[in-house]
Amino acid sequence: MEQDFYAMMSRMKYIERWALMRNSMKENISEHSLEVAMLAHALAVIGNRRYGKKLNAERAALIGLYHDATEIITGDMPTPIKYYNASIQGAFKDIETKAAKQLLSMLPEELRQDYQGIFFVQEGEEYLFRLVKAADKLSALVKCIEEAKAGNTEFCNARTTITQALEEMHLVEAEDFMRDFLPAYEKTLDELK
Repeated sequence: MEQDFYAMMSRMKYIERWALMRNSMKENISEHSLEVAMLAHALAVIGNRRYGKKLNAERAALIGLYHDATEIITGDMPTPIKYYNASIQGAFKDIETKAAKQLLSMLPEELRQDYQGIFFVQEGEEYLFRLVKAADKLSALVKCIEEAKAGNTEFCNARTTITQALEEMHLVEAEDFMRDFLPAYEKTLDELK
C-alpha cells in the first residue's frame, strides 16, 4: 500500500518563510527546521552540561526537525498575524492541530505512535518543547542578524521583538546561547576561527 507521509515532508522545501518581508536571502521551512534542530540540540546539551539537567538532546533535535511540518498544509503564517489576538491564536492552534493529525494519518498505523510524540507534546517532555520553541526563536533571530549584515533594515523591529520574546522565556539555556554563541553570527566568514 502506498503511503504519502515522507513525500509530503519533502514538500517543506517549497514553503517560504517571512513572506510579508523583503528578504535579501530566501528561506524555506526545510532549511529553517534543520537550523532549529541543531539549535534545540545545542540548548539541551547546554542544559545537561552546564546545569546538570537530564535532557534528551537527540529527541530535542528530532522535535525541531518536524516542528513546522504542519506548515506544509497551513503555509507559514506571519507571527504578527498569528499572535494578533487570543481568538486568532486559538483558531490557528486548532488549524495546526488538524494539520498535524492529517499528516499523521498519512503514515501506516504501525508507525504513527513513533511520530505522535513529535507532533504533540507528551507528558514529561514539556521542557523539551519549550527548548524547541526557544530554538525556533533563535533561528528567527539569526535570520534577523543575517539580513542586517546584508544591509536589509526590514528585520530591525523583528530582531528587537524576538530578542525580547526570548528573554521573557527565562530559559538559562537560551540565555547562555545568546550570550556565548549568538555574537559569532555577526562575524564575517574570515573572522570565524
